[in-house]
Amino acid sequence: MLGSVKSGDGERLLFFETSGDPKGHPVFLLHGTPGSRVGPRPRTSVLYKLGIRLISYDRPGYGESQRLKGRAVRHAAADVAAIADQLNLGPFSVLGRSGGGPHALACAALLPPRRVASAAALVSIAPPDAEGLDWFEGMAQSNVIAYEAATAAVQNGSAECLDRLKANLASNADAIRDKPESLLGLLTPEMPTADKAVVGHGGIRGLLLANYKTSVVRSSFGWLDDVLSFRQEWGFEPGKIVEVPTMLWHGEHDTFSPVGHFRWLAGRIPSATPVLKREAAHFAALPAVPEILAWLRDRARDRFGATV
Repeated sequence: MLGSVKSGDGERLLFFETSGDPKGHPVFLLHGTPGSRVGPRPRTSVLYKLGIRLISYDRPGYGESQRLKGRAVRHAAADVAAIADQLNLGPFSVLGRSGGGPHALACAALLPPRRVASAAALVSIAPPDAEGLDWFEGMAQSNVIAYEAATAAVQNGSAECLDRLKANLASNADAIRDKPESLLGLLTPEMPTADKAVVGHGGIRGLLLANYKTSVVRSSFGWLDDVLSFRQEWGFEPGKIVEVPTMLWHGEHDTFSPVGHFRWLAGRIPSATPVLKREAAHFAALPAVPEILAWLRDRARDRFGATV
C-alpha cells in the first residue's frame, strides 16, 4: 500500500509503503544510499510467516518524497514518528541497512523508548567525529572520494567540492535512469568476492536495480543530502541508546562500511548486541534481513508483551 504524510516539520510530503501482515509487529525498513521505499525486502509470504508489518519510505529527496535541503541524520526520527502517527502505530521497531543504519540509530536515540521497541543497524557507518576511529581505513575508493568532498563542503565550506560532489552524483543518477545496472557496474570492481556472490544472485540483483531506479526518479538530491549528512554532526550520540535493544550486524570484509565503524559503535552503544559475520561483506546484509526481523520482533515482545 502506497501512502503519503506530512513530514516531521510539517513542511514536506513523505511517501511510504506498507507490506506484509497488517496485524503483525510494525518494523520500519530504512533504505541504503542511494535507495528508496521499494528497496530490497523479504517476500510477502515471508513477512506473514514472521508476523511482520513492514513500512518503508523515501527519505527526503529520494523517490517521491520532497527534499529537505541541509537535512541531518537526526531528521529521520521525526519523519518516522510522523508516519507512525499516520498509521496509528503502537511500539514499533526500526531496521536500517547501510546508509539507513545511522537513521535507525537516530530513531533509537531520539524517540521515546516506549515508542521504539527495538532497533537494528546493518553494515552502518559511524559518526564523522568518532573519536579514535580512522574513518577512511579500509574504505572503497569511490566512498572515500565522495566523503572527502562532503567533508570539505560541510566542514570547510568549500563550494568547489560541493559543486564537484553534486555534479558527480547527478551524473551517476542520469546513468541509473538510463541503465539501472550502471551503479553496480561502478561498484563491482571494489567489491570483495563475498559481495560479488550476493549481487550476482538474480533475485537480489533485480531488487537492487528497481531500488536504485526509484531512488533517482526525480533528482539526485536525496543521494547528495545523505552523503553530506553523514559527514556533519548527526544530532545525537549513539552512546545515548540505553533502553532500546539494538542489534549491530556487520560483515568483516565490508569495504563500503569498514568493520572499524562496527567496532566503534559496538563499543559505545550500551544496549548493543553486536553480530559480526566473519566471511561476509556489505551486501550480505540483504539475505540476513528475515533473521534480523525475527530478532526485532522477539525483543519487542520481551519489552511489551505478545500483543506487540
